[in-house]
Amino acid sequence: MIIDGTKISRTVEEECKAKVENLQKKHPLSKPQLAFICVGNHPSSLSYIKRKKQKCHEVGISSKDIFLPESVSEEKLVQEIDILNHDLETHGILVQLPLPKHINPFAIMEAVDPEKDVDGFHPINMGKLLLGEKDGFIPCTPLGIVKLLQASKIEIQGKHIVILGRSNIVGKPLAALLVQKSLDGNATVTVAHSYTKNLAEVCKSADILIAAIGHAHFVKPEMVKKGAIVIDVGINKVTTDDHTRIVGDVDYEAVSPLCSYISPVPGGVGPMTIAMLLANTVRSFEKKVFTLRKDNF
Repeated sequence: MIIDGTKISRTVEEECKAKVENLQKKHPLSKPQLAFICVGNHPSSLSYIKRKKQKCHEVGISSKDIFLPESVSEEKLVQEIDILNHDLETHGILVQLPLPKHINPFAIMEAVDPEKDVDGFHPINMGKLLLGEKDGFIPCTPLGIVKLLQASKIEIQGKHIVILGRSNIVGKPLAALLVQKSLDGNATVTVAHSYTKNLAEVCKSADILIAAIGHAHFVKPEMVKKGAIVIDVGINKVTTDDHTRIVGDVDYEAVSPLCSYISPVPGGVGPMTIAMLLANTVRSFEKKVFTLRKDNF
C-alpha cells in the first residue's frame, strides 16, 4: 500500500487552518507569523521558501522575509535573528539551510529563541526531545514521519525500526523520538550508517525501514524483508537524457512489491515536513495567545 503523504498533509493543514481561525476569534488583532531568513540566492533554497510561504498563506499564517547576501557575516546574521527573537509579532523563525561555509550553523541554531524555534534544531529543544519532555519543538521531518505512520494506522510499539542515516536533521532526532516510552514510540531502534557492518542484513532485519541517507536508489530489494514498511526520506535529483527528476533513497520500482506499505518520492515525507512546520508555528502562536489570556485574567 502506498502511503499518501500529500493527502495526510492536507488533513494536518486543515487542522492548522481551523485552529488559527479559532484562535483569531479570541484575539482578532493577533495573527501567527513565521519569519524566513535566507542567506544567498540559491535556487533550491528560494524554491523551498516559496513553497513554505504558499502553505503558510493557505492556513492563515503570515510570513516575513529576511534576505541577506551570501557574504553576510555571522555576527550580522545573529543580529537579525535577535531582532526577530524580540519581535512580539513573530512566532516562528526559520533559517533556511544550507548556510555559507564561513557561518557556523550550530551558532545560528543556538541564536534562535527556543520558543520560536519551529524547526526544532535548538540544543534546548533537541535536549527536551531526548529527555522525553513534551513542551519543546520536535524537528519537522522526524515529526512528519511519525504522523505518517500514525495516520496510516501502522503500529510503532515493539517494532524493530532501522534508520538508514544519522544526520542531526533526521536520523538522530527520529531515533530519539521513536525510542521514547510513549504511545508514539516504544520501538527498538537501530541507526545504521556508512560504518555499519553487514548493512544489507541490518536493513533486512527491520519491520520498518526509514531511508534518510541522501543517495539515490540506495535501498535495493535485497535490503528489505517481505512485508516490511519502508519510509523514503531522500530527495535526490537525477538527470538522464537531459531530463531531471526527483527520486528517493529507495529503488521504488524494485522494492515496492516487497512492502506492505511504502512512501513515494515525491508525495511522501516531503509534504509532511512542511505540514509539521505549519503545525509548530501554530503551536507557538497558541502558546502566545494562552500567555496573553493568563496575563489578562
